[in-house]
Amino acid sequence: MFGLGLLILCLHNVAASYTNDDLRSFMTLPDVRALKFHITYKDRSRVAPGYWFVSPYLHIEPDNPTSLYEPYQVGPHIYDQDGHLIWTGSPMFENRNIFDFKVVNSIGKEPHISLILQYSHDRSEPGYGIILDQKYEIFQKTPLRQDLGVFDIHEFNVLKNGNSALVTVYLSEEIGLEELGRPTEKTWLELGGFAEIDLKTAEVIYSWRSYNQIPLKETVHYDQASPVEGLPGWDYVHINSVDKNDNGDYLISMRFTNTIYLVNGKDGHIIWRLNGQHRGDFEQDFIFSKQHDARFLESTGTHHIISFLNNASDEEFAEETVSSALIVEVESGTVPMTARVLQRYNRPDNELTRLRGNSQVLPNRNVFVCWSQGGFITEFSFEGEQLMSARFNSSRYSNYRAYKFEFVGRPHAPPNLVSSVVGTDESNLVTNMWVSWNGATEVASWRFYARASEFDPPIMVGLASKTDFEIMFTAKGYLDWVSAEAVDLQGQVLGTSKIHRTKHPVWRTSGWKGHAAQPRPIDPMTIFAGSGHTPANSTLSAVHPAAVDDALEAQFHKAASILTSTYKTIRSVGILVVLIALLALVVAIIATCMLIRGWRVQLYQRIPVAEDIFEQAIPLRPEMAG
Repeated sequence: MFGLGLLILCLHNVAASYTNDDLRSFMTLPDVRALKFHITYKDRSRVAPGYWFVSPYLHIEPDNPTSLYEPYQVGPHIYDQDGHLIWTGSPMFENRNIFDFKVVNSIGKEPHISLILQYSHDRSEPGYGIILDQKYEIFQKTPLRQDLGVFDIHEFNVLKNGNSALVTVYLSEEIGLEELGRPTEKTWLELGGFAEIDLKTAEVIYSWRSYNQIPLKETVHYDQASPVEGLPGWDYVHINSVDKNDNGDYLISMRFTNTIYLVNGKDGHIIWRLNGQHRGDFEQDFIFSKQHDARFLESTGTHHIISFLNNASDEEFAEETVSSALIVEVESGTVPMTARVLQRYNRPDNELTRLRGNSQVLPNRNVFVCWSQGGFITEFSFEGEQLMSARFNSSRYSNYRAYKFEFVGRPHAPPNLVSSVVGTDESNLVTNMWVSWNGATEVASWRFYARASEFDPPIMVGLASKTDFEIMFTAKGYLDWVSAEAVDLQGQVLGTSKIHRTKHPVWRTSGWKGHAAQPRPIDPMTIFAGSGHTPANSTLSAVHPAAVDDALEAQFHKAASILTSTYKTIRSVGILVVLIALLALVVAIIATCMLIRGWRVQLYQRIPVAEDIFEQAIPLRPEMAG
């Protein structure tokens, strides 16, 4: 019982040490702290299939590196719809911020992943657009041309051709303020723009700048009285997304003009403005402001259906009381041109997303929305019914954009396995094994193996279903040279871990009470061979005649100890019985003598005490008698 209690205590301590309220840790990835989700389903049966692609961060700007140990927390992560981690890329990207992390289906026949690796804290490294393959290895690493500045975090939009991508660009230029009636003054201005770049060569295919296309009077972030600024200057439009239709025109969102623009892909002129606060080029019956993530859903000639997140606020002002995701129909071939809301999806908690965010229409027409702060995400039916909501357990982290995609991950690295042995004597030793495979999406179960030595054949000691990122399996005995196989639903082996030696405690200080000074690993064939756990392709060897089963020896010593203790107890009980018999005989003799002499013994007689006399002598006062 003591050994069982110690085992339970050890397992409890492991669980307590490796989980907490908002971050989760793993034995197999000890440096990683993955965020936990709080998830609420209203109709699980109607959510779209797929995984959540999130990239949490603590600060929007790059954090300074530190010489102190800091666990991997931020960066690209994939979760399943139960909030179980599927893949973390935080160690791969050195705990740096990652943005616009999503699946790309336009590069070859297999799905890929695109992301933005943010520029370094001192901007010595300008950042990259990165493409990963299904093995989570870098397929393409695209820099931004030096004259376009650092790689902006807002957009890395790989186009349908699979050869080029759209990026947002921020450059600074000093301008005069004649347009604002201040001809003698100059200020630096941040020019919001975009570029289409070749993924392989980083060559700029097309570029566009806001200045001379969008006048200063369109900004809602500055006015005629705004003081001039040095570098980087007035962020007067703040571009945050760019998309392209089959006609070659570009849809851009400018947060600080409350406007979505369609830009001609040939000469760069603005074809139309969809303004959310003042009438732009359209007759419309809705408003929006500080919007993000404008996307083409359909675009044919003069008819367009677009989606975007209506933040309805920024850090200072709110134009509405709740943020929403909108699907809008735009018709530019009529007079007047018209725009109308087809669907609106209000933020479920009726709050405002003042910064960041995005929306995504899924293949089954559900709408997946990221409300940014705290990693808050929601999935709606197309008609607007809330099906699911989730957020990080920790409010310290945010997520710029979140996406949902079906994806098959087949990591190149093998599964991770660790094991350790616990117990108080040879009879209750158990080996605990933890296994995970970072990024593997097809694993259905795990098979666990042990060997008598590095060169002996593997013996299967058990199996377990994959129910979480990391699985723990407990096997009887002290097993060494262990490994694990990942198996899919069809029983095919997907990958095998490296052979791992089981860690053991310092036995002399761990409460070890075994017969031997310290336990020895067992040959797994002595317990598991012939039980149906041996793989068909394994060759069994005979048990060596000199092999000693320490567990059986411990059981023998335990049995002998119990017998010895029982014998001593019986002997003690026998002596006690003799003494009781003698005492009874003496009492019987005395009693007989007393009867013969006619003595009578009064066993009990109550004698009045002082308290009784005192109580009888003092009568009760009238008030006490009531």
